[in-house]
This record gives sequence, structure tokens and C-alpha cells, in this order.
Amino acid sequence: MIIVAALYQFTPFPDPAALRGPLLAACEAAGVRGTLLLAREGINGTIAGSRDGIDAVLAHVRALPGCAGIEWKESRAEVMPFGRMKVRLKREIVTMGQPDVDPRARVGNYVAPGDWNALIAAPDVVVIDTRNDYEVAIGTFEGAVDPGIRTFRDFPDWWRTHAAEFEGKRVAMFCTGGIRCEKSTNFLLGEGVADVFHLKGGILKYLEEVPKAESLWNGACFVFDQRVSVTHGLAPGDHAMCYACRRPLSPEDRARPDYEEGAACHQCAGEYSEAQRDGFRERHRQMSAAARAGRAHSDPG
Repeated sequence: MIIVAALYQFTPFPDPAALRGPLLAACEAAGVRGTLLLAREGINGTIAGSRDGIDAVLAHVRALPGCAGIEWKESRAEVMPFGRMKVRLKREIVTMGQPDVDPRARVGNYVAPGDWNALIAAPDVVVIDTRNDYEVAIGTFEGAVDPGIRTFRDFPDWWRTHAAEFEGKRVAMFCTGGIRCEKSTNFLLGEGVADVFHLKGGILKYLEEVPKAESLWNGACFVFDQRVSVTHGLAPGDHAMCYACRRPLSPEDRARPDYEEGAACHQCAGEYSEAQRDGFRERHRQMSAAARAGRAHSDPG
């Protein structure tokens, strides 16, 4: 069984480039794969490996400046959901593009998964999904507002356009694992919103802790690995990924006539040239061959 660990920590890294090499070496020595992002504001990512491998990498991460108390969320996978290990340097560990936003200064009120249902059922609360449109499309909380954003960078403009609609409301926000809400709640507080809340541990923690019979979650939760989605109890969902546009596909989507495994789906019809489609087909052929041979393929996505 493969352990999948999602983690993040906002903490000052004056020289994140100096941390990259030792972190990558620790991951490779532990046989761990996935993606970790380093920036001056901290660390973010998801890794997968054996129990001992994940524990070894987490020990390395906890030794980084300001990361001793880092929290992470674990789930399981039957097969390795990553092709390789990547440690990347970024300007932000989650890109919002707002230089004045600083989750280390203040954030909204954390709400435990067990208390979330009562909060979002209150008549004076508006619930906002801070994730991208393709993530919201496969699952969200009952009654949640979908901003319809393509990227998290679009959230501030969306809020400023629609803020008047939520005047006088308490605002509860959620995302996959909690990191986007660290920034979005800080942003709303800076915009003058008095009562801001966010789901502690994100959707992943809610699906882990709240029984399905009591859940207000509908659908599946998109995850950024080859499992594509998880459901209640963090069981793998039935979605696959379009390897052309990287959007999730349900079994019904994969039965549509415009679906071609590894090359096209109904969501990206018309978005790519035939030459690009040929490139996707070749990549899919190489990935399939590597899988049959038991090798990891370095998929650039």
C-alpha cells in the first residue's frame, strides 16, 4: 500500500534554492515520488511512498526553518500515483498574485470538520468554493458558491466584482487541503470582511473524518496526482484525467464520441491543433509502454 501525504507550511525561507538539493536527495533516498514547491513563503506539495519513506521525508521537512509543527494529510493508493520526484522553486507556493497577502500575519477562523456542517447551514453564512472551475465541476458542498475561476489568481478580481452580493454575511471558504484558504481568508480580511471562516484541513480532512451518512459533500474531490479524485473515506474515485487538457473525466465523459484516451476530450475539443494532438498521442504511447515495462515515465505535466 502506498501512503500519499499532502503538506504545506507558510514560513520564511530566505534562500529556498539552498533547500532544494538536500530535500530532493532526501526524497530520492527514501524512494518517495511527487511534487514539492519551495518559495520564500514556505513549502507545499504532495508526496507518495512507503510508510518508512514518507516518515523519512517528513522528518527532513520538520527540520526545515519554521516547519517543526507542520501538519499533513494522509490517504492511500493501490499503486504509485506519481511518475517521478520533483522539487521546484516558485515565487509562491500557491499562486494568488497579491503581494500584500500574508497568511503568517492573520487568517480566518479555522473550523473543524465536525463543526463545518452546522456553520454552513446557518442562514447568515455564504459558503464559497475557492478552487478552480474544473475541480468544482466534479464535486462541492451543498449550496456552495462557485466563482467559476480558471486559476486561483482570478479569485481576488472575482471577489471584488461580487463582494456587494455578500454584504452582511459571514463568509465560510474551503479548498482541497486548506492552503488556498490561508491566502483567501487573509485577502478577505484585508478587504474589510469581518467574519471569515475556513475548513481546517480542507475537503480532504472533511472526507476523512465526517461519515458519509452525515456529509454535506456531493461528488468527488479532485486531487493533483494520478488518482485524479477521491471520495468519502478518501477512497479513490472513478475519474480519469484527459492528458491533453489535464481536466478530470467521469466514466460518462470517457464514453463520449469526442474522447480519445491520452489525446482529447469533450472539454478541450477545438483547443489544440492536430500537430499538438499527435504530440499527445506520442506521449501517451510512451507512457503506456513505460507502464507495461514497469518503468516510471517522466510525464512533463
